[in-house]
Amino acid sequence: MRVFQVEQDWSIEHLQMASKPMPQPAAGEVRLKMRAAALNYRDLIIPSHGYGKRMKDLPLIVLSDGVGVIDAVGAGVTRFQVGERVCPIFYQTWVDGAPNAERMQSSLGCEQDGTMATHLVIPEEGVCRVPAYLSDFEAATLPTAGVTAWRALITEGRLKRGETVLVQGTGGVSLFALQIAKSLGAVVIITSSSDKKLASAKSLGADYLINYEKEPQWWRTVREHTLGVGVAHIVEVGGADTLAQSVRAVRTGGTISLIGVLSGSDPKIPLGQVVTRHIRLQGITVGSRADLEAMLTHFEATRLRPVVDRIFPFEALHSAMHYLASGKHFGKICIRHSV
Repeated sequence: MRVFQVEQDWSIEHLQMASKPMPQPAAGEVRLKMRAAALNYRDLIIPSHGYGKRMKDLPLIVLSDGVGVIDAVGAGVTRFQVGERVCPIFYQTWVDGAPNAERMQSSLGCEQDGTMATHLVIPEEGVCRVPAYLSDFEAATLPTAGVTAWRALITEGRLKRGETVLVQGTGGVSLFALQIAKSLGAVVIITSSSDKKLASAKSLGADYLINYEKEPQWWRTVREHTLGVGVAHIVEVGGADTLAQSVRAVRTGGTISLIGVLSGSDPKIPLGQVVTRHIRLQGITVGSRADLEAMLTHFEATRLRPVVDRIFPFEALHSAMHYLASGKHFGKICIRHSV
């Protein structure tokens, strides 16, 4: 089978296409013939050993998101049959329940081989069926960014109809958060430095648009849009440069979901406000299989469709990663696995 893997040494230059023997499923495992994969920002730092000692030894097959069709099953498999289309879950060790070290110990494309392979063998507990109405590329985007947004707003955030959500940027998690929030009847404020991307976000249902380059004190604008109250929930992806403003923009008793650290991981924030206004700071790193299953049920009921920006052929993984790093995209970047 064909794979893209980091081999010999940790660097983007050592991310190479290679051939490996066809894997065979053992008892309790299924083999997927992969149809598509999707990129996330974590995939840009994986080749440089960005997650340190927790990572699998080289060689490492990259990427965590994808979709495929089961073409072989091992002995004792009961949940699936050959021919079913499924997505592998991000944390292969987190089926359900609250996060803990054991459940979060092994993610695809980091602690174990990922989805950038023509075939993938994993336990049957580590995959989910996907709705037929979604294309392969749409389905491939769901297990990481989609589940992150779902867990932030729904599993942990318990978002209610009519509440206001602030979404930072137009990356994968942020667009999923926008779509999920609007499908549940929430009001959404979104920030970006690009008027073009803000216009695209408006077409997805965003209620209020803020260009943070034109309005650097954007928390004040958020307060104005909420009549001085603040928002119920913030999807915080900026990190050090945005967290202090998020604290000022959230309402008393509101939640800030800490998902990204794009501007750094050492913020200076007004902790007094966090304490006296009962602000909840909630760290989020993807979620469980149960989160993905619940999200897929909601997607099928509401017919939500992930936003796919561009599709690259399997051989062009490096080009896809360069495009992701450029920040020019609006929506997810996918890989076609067809041989």
